[in-house]
Order: sequence, then structure tokens, then C-alpha cells
Amino acid sequence: MGKAAFFIRTFGCPVQCPWCDSAGTWHPTWVPKDVQRMTAAELAQEARESGAQFAVITGGEPTVYDLGPLTDALDEQLLDVHLETSGGFEIRGGFDWITLSPKKWKSPLAESVKLADEFKIIVEEPADIQHYLNLLEAFGFNWREQGWRQRPTWPRSVWLHPEWSQRDNRDVLNAISNAVKKGCGILRAGFQMHKLYRVDLADERSRAPVPLGGKPEKGF
Repeated sequence: MGKAAFFIRTFGCPVQCPWCDSAGTWHPTWVPKDVQRMTAAELAQEARESGAQFAVITGGEPTVYDLGPLTDALDEQLLDVHLETSGGFEIRGGFDWITLSPKKWKSPLAESVKLADEFKIIVEEPADIQHYLNLLEAFGFNWREQGWRQRPTWPRSVWLHPEWSQRDNRDVLNAISNAVKKGCGILRAGFQMHKLYRVDLADERSRAPVPLGGKPEKGF
């Protein structure tokens, strides 16, 4: 049985990602109106009251901020804290689980790769798989030999997710399937299930997509 998660999406990203489904996190001029501002303690309290067993901090790119005060507040609420990051900036704060999803616009830091508990590769085209595997190998993560860790040792999975607009692209899906078959149990096929179930819209405070760049189906 899975555990319920409380997602905290930070506002802020240093680049404009043309495929990003959350353009409001990076757009240089658009800021949503009537934003409710909360302290770290208030946000952690809401996470606890939601009934979730852990909190996930994502973005945008969350590590452009010092997340220490927020992770401390979540820890005080006895919630495990997970992070999803590109790995391109110093990770500040205490985390129980780190998912590193590398991006082409900024290479991850070596220390971030070492800290990661798992990796998530977003596959927009078949060549992306080998591109990111080569990148991780350059940092010493040999997925063919089950990887390595400095803290309690376990194999670190590499999840291959089709980029959402490519979710029906047979070439992308076949590339992921073939990679998993050759992946020594480390490469795994994933899917962005929250988008399939549209869980972001379940919250009564959710806002309609804002077509900042002309593709509302992708959020920008």
C-alpha cells in the first residue's frame, strides 16, 4: 500500500524550460494574483493536517532556496521529507529521500549525484536515455554494476519517464521498454501518474492553466 504525499511546489527556476508543464514557476513576468503567503511552520502544519505521511518538495527548482527552515519545520511535524531536484544547485536542508532528475540546461553537482537515492530521467526523445546515462556515469554512477552509495547501501534505481507530451509516442515508449530490458534491474519504466489522474486539480485552491506561451495543454 502506498503512502499519501503532500506536495510543496516552489516558485522559482533559473531558466525557461520549453517543455515545462508549470510555467508559472519560472516565467519572468507572470506572477499569480492573490497568492497566500505562509511561513515554514504554517506550511508544515498544513502538511500534517492533510493526513499525508510525507512531504515532497519540488518546483520549479527548489534548491535555488535554502530549504533548511522548511525541512526543519516538517521534521517537527514528524513528516518524512522528500526532494525532487535537477541537482544543479547545492542541496540545503535535511531530507529522507532525494530524487535527482537531471536537466540539459545545467549539469548536476557531483555532491548532489552522491546524495541522490534515485534518479528520474525525463525522456523527450529516444536519445535522451543514453545522454543522461552517460552523464551519470561521468559522475561515477555505474548503473550496470548496481550503482553505489555512501550511506546505507542499496541499489539506486534510474526511472525513465516519457515527457508528458510524448506519452503516446511509440518511439519514446519503445526506447524506454528496450532500455529497461537491458538495464540490469536498475533501469525502470515510470509514468507521471499525477498528471494522468490530474490530482493537482483535486485541491479546491487549484487554478486553471495559464497559457503563457501558447500551449495550455502543457501549461505555458
